[in-house]
Amino acid sequence: QVQLVESGGGLVQAGGSLRLSCAGSGRTFSFNAMGWFRQAPGKEREFVAVVSWSGDRTYYADSVKGRFTISRDNAKNSVYLQMNSLKPEDTAVYYCAAARGATVTESPYEYTNWGQGTQVTVSS
Repeated sequence: QVQLVESGGGLVQAGGSLRLSCAGSGRTFSFNAMGWFRQAPGKEREFVAVVSWSGDRTYYADSVKGRFTISRDNAKNSVYLQMNSLKPEDTAVYYCAAARGATVTESPYEYTNWGQGTQVTVSS
């Protein structure tokens, strides 16, 4: 069974940090671009960050640029999201996802495998 499992969410005060992890199983994701998305209550799922299969290219939503860092460890079949200087508006369920292939993309429609999500709540 192919799975992506997120962990590391929780409750943090504004200005704090969290590190999300996403572990893949069932197949290797080493040749897929990997992304993080988030969905706040009443809002559509939105792109947060994406990393290329080799880890040498990363792209971020403007809202998180300079605060969040995406990385991956292909030996562990895992991707990470380091979140610093968190704001209340970062509160959402965060999902990791594997893209259809190696193409780096912000479109959720190009992602074929999704985790179940992890809640991040930032208090003011």
